Amino acid sequence: MEQNLNTSAEARLNLLKAWLHSLAGTCRLDIDTLRPASSDASFRRYYRLQSGAGTVIVMDAPPAQEDCGPFLHVGGLLRQAGLNVPTILAENLDQGFLLMSDLGEQTYYQAVQAGLDDARLQTLYREALGALVRLQHAPADGLPAYDAARLTQELSVFPEWYAQRHCGAKLSADDLATLDAAFSLLVADNIKQPSVLVHRDYHSPNLMVGEQDMNPGVIDYQDALFGPITYDIASLVMDARTTWEEPQQLDWAIRYWEAAKATGLPVATGFADFHRAYEWMSLQRNLRILGVFARLSHRDGKHHYLDHMPRVNAYVRQVANRYGVFRPLLRLLDKLENRQVSVGYTF
Repeated sequence: MEQNLNTSAEARLNLLKAWLHSLAGTCRLDIDTLRPASSDASFRRYYRLQSGAGTVIVMDAPPAQEDCGPFLHVGGLLRQAGLNVPTILAENLDQGFLLMSDLGEQTYYQAVQAGLDDARLQTLYREALGALVRLQHAPADGLPAYDAARLTQELSVFPEWYAQRHCGAKLSADDLATLDAAFSLLVADNIKQPSVLVHRDYHSPNLMVGEQDMNPGVIDYQDALFGPITYDIASLVMDARTTWEEPQQLDWAIRYWEAAKATGLPVATGFADFHRAYEWMSLQRNLRILGVFARLSHRDGKHHYLDHMPRVNAYVRQVANRYGVFRPLLRLLDKLENRQVSVGYTF
């Protein structure tokens, strides 16, 4: 199997290079400088190479597993709203390749990990809040609804992959009833919110540090939906990759809420109501993420996602501890953690 995967990756890379050679003259590409830029939890891969005007990015999205159409569609919607998204320089949809402008080599996540003084950190995140407000004013033409059925379906990864596979728990009928009750409460609350364009992963790994007055560059938006207005602010302030303590969460949430109200976005009139709504939205998201990260490790062998589980679990507990209605969920989480087995991996 590993040999087949390697052969497939080599074949994709050769196909990609052949396409780039066909563009080398018109786009002034230096094919010899092609190097990996990043990969994600999907089948997509990204490369960076030199061109006459600097560097450019190539997306490799195998058509059998990925569709470039949503990326192109959502990118157009965000561009209309004034977001800094990649410009498409060339495309080959049959083979699943896109050549795009480069928004920068450093994500917000990488910048934070490298070390930022507080003034620079606050500047970057206030720019991200401003961009989020613009994003939520973008048209949502043709985007699927982030409705109750989809929100509920997403949560199924928690019992299957986190509770049963990762924690090694055998869920009883009472356990399943506890999860069903919590999920129903969350989804019913989530869908009461006004709907806007939702990026779905508006957090530090998908925001690029670029030129002055161009921050952030926004990437990885192909899964955008039309859904709850608090989803993306919950993603940003309870970032699965970067720990933000509650005082910082509140500071950014208040700034976003004030800016959203000032531009006419349909957020709750009072901050207390808004705060509760985005916390409940974050609970839905972070329960799903625990399941997704467990699946990425146990099914796909991407074990580095387990490094982020303690942080996501802490965000889940932050919310579950605050609201009495989630006490049964909290007790179940305690039980799952007591049963969690230690799994060692050799690399």
